[in-house]
Order: sequence, then C-alpha cells, then structure tokens
Amino acid sequence: MKNTIKMSLVAAVAVAGLTSNVAAKPLEEAIKNVDVSGSVVYRYNDYNNDAASAALNTSDTENNYKIAASLKSKVNDYVTATVRVVTGVGIDDSDADFAADGLKTDTGADANPTLQVSQANFTVKTDYATVIAGKQGLTTPWTVAIDSDGNEQTGTGLLALVPAGPVTVAAAYFNQTNLNNTGLLAGNENIATVGVLGTVGPVALDAWYLDMDDTFDSYTVGAKATIDMITAELRYASLSVDNSTISNAIGHGLEEDNSIIIAKVGAKMDAFSAYLQYAMTDKDGGLTALDSDANTALTGWNLNTHDKRDADYLKVGAGMDVMSGLNVSLNYGNIEYKENANTILDQKIEEEELYTQITHKMGKNLVTYVRYGMYEKDTGVLENNDDLRGRLQVEYKF
Repeated sequence: MKNTIKMSLVAAVAVAGLTSNVAAKPLEEAIKNVDVSGSVVYRYNDYNNDAASAALNTSDTENNYKIAASLKSKVNDYVTATVRVVTGVGIDDSDADFAADGLKTDTGADANPTLQVSQANFTVKTDYATVIAGKQGLTTPWTVAIDSDGNEQTGTGLLALVPAGPVTVAAAYFNQTNLNNTGLLAGNENIATVGVLGTVGPVALDAWYLDMDDTFDSYTVGAKATIDMITAELRYASLSVDNSTISNAIGHGLEEDNSIIIAKVGAKMDAFSAYLQYAMTDKDGGLTALDSDANTALTGWNLNTHDKRDADYLKVGAGMDVMSGLNVSLNYGNIEYKENANTILDQKIEEEELYTQITHKMGKNLVTYVRYGMYEKDTGVLENNDDLRGRLQVEYKF
C-alpha cells in the first residue's frame, strides 16, 4: 500500500510540474487540472500443444495482466502535457505488453512486474496545426500506439497534423523508437513518415509513406466506408528492405520486396452480425507491418499474416446477441503460406483455427469474454499441432 500511495503522488507531482507558471501550485489544485484515463486487463490462457511427436507435447497455463493510465494536464490555452504509465511490460521491459515473465502457473510463483513510463509529451494546438513533441505512441498504419491488451510501439520525436482544405496532412520524425522489439529489424531505428487523410462522401481515405534509416521504406493506401448496416475496407501495403545484407540478417534470404492486400466486409442487423476478411501477401515476402495487430496486417486469435510470404488468409465469423449485453459468436480462420527463410524444401505451411466466443458487457466500461476452440498447424514434419486452447479475459476501462 505504501508503494501504491507513493507512486500515485509521484505521478501527480510529475504532471503538476508540467505547468507554464514558474511558481509551484498546491498539489490539490494541480490534481483538479488532470484528466485520467486508462485500463485494467486480466487474461488467463490455457494452451495445449499436441504435436505429432510426443516429446514436443506441452501444456501452457498463464496469467497475464496489463494496467495502463494516461494523465493529461492542460498547461494553458494551447499546451497540454501527457504522461502514460504501464505496468505489465513484456519481454525486455520496453514494449508495454502483458506481464508474462514469471506468471506461468505451471513453472513459477506469482511475480510483481515493474512500472514503466511509455509516454511523456506536450501537445501544442493552434488554429493552423497540432504538434506533439516528446515520447509518444507511434500513430501509423504499421504500428500500434496504444493497446489495452497488447504491446505498443513508441518513439521520441515530433508529430504534426496540419489541416489543408479537405484533407489533413500528418508528418513525423522520431530519432529513437522501440521497434527493435519486433525481432525483425536491423540497422538504425530512426523513422520518418508522412500521411494524407481525408473523406469523400461516406468513404474515408488515407495514404502513408514511412522510412526507417538504412533498413526499409514502405507505403500504404486504404479506404473504408460504412453505408447503412454494411462496413467495407480495402488496404494495400508495400515494404522494400533497403539492401540484401539487412534482408539476410533478419532471415528473409535475399528477397527484398514485401506486399499485402487486405479486404474486409462486415454487416450488423439487429441482433445478428457477420464478417468476411481476406488477405494475400507477396510471393517474395509478407513483412508489411511492425506489429501483427497493425492496419497493414491481418490477425485472428492464433493466426496472422505478419512476415509470412505467399500467404492466403481467410477469416469468417458470425455472432448473435442472445440477450442484452451477451453475445455468442463462431469464428473460423485458415492461412496457407511459405516460410520466409531460405530452405531446401520451401514447404507450404497451413494453419487453421475454429473457436467460439461468449462476450458479456457488464457495463459500458467492463467487458468479459471466454474463448475456446481448436488450432491446427500442418508443416509436413513432426512438429504439427492439433491443439485445444482456451482464454478468459476481463477488461475495465476508465
């Protein structure tokens, strides 16, 4: 309890210090000027890995949680200060993911993950532009800036949003990022990006370009529209690795070209809903995102297109509200692709999942779901999977 109280005071004092006045303000007055939002998520996974070889059979049960809080303080009429803290960090304490290390129920005792500052920035808003300076989430189609139940990509730099007639122009440069946590990149992590966003009737359009120094450059275009009960989305992304040395170092052989086409259609009518999604990656490579949950990739539960070449991925599902706040859905996914690394066999791999999910909204801020189903992976060798998997998740947002 002492540590909790201490941390709360530290956060409040930190935000209170972000003020335009030289003179210190009383703590009570500073706290009144702070907007707090965030989330608390608990997740339990029960994964069974039933392989063709008995020696590879495993059972993995794991507790996960992630707690995040964003504090925004209005400094004056133009400037807002933001601090975001996360507890439940991932592999190397810098990707703001679920707490995982030491929380496996079958191998370790309960652990206390550390607290990290994932954002600390100032937003300057005028009639001509909005500029965010400092440590912030990377808001691009290739990355996930904020995620209540997953990892986040962050960087330190400048982001500017400039209205220009019917469109908004976004431009950013970051001299430091945490993108090395993707495990797919080598070289300098400085990135620059520019995007144009606008609407034509019911259609929202965007076009973006991103460059990572001495590593890769990428562009994407997308369109999304909602008409009555139908929502449709189409996106194309292309990523080119700068040279074959980097390409080989990250395990893609000498191939440097990657691309993806993503198409999504969803429908909602009364108590019924359904969706159909499809993605296809280039025969040379499917590295088109820096996070499998980003807009330039397609992901399911156990399946995703991230870094999979010559892939065909189909997702379908349907759901029904059986009563107020209670939804039951059935979801299916199938993906076929080839391994990116150069291999003699160059074999085709197939993954498949079928699961049901029961979602209960206990209030506008509290959502619980239970998910259970099967996952199969066919590689043509002994490590084939034929698994039953389950998950319980509780999420509260404030």
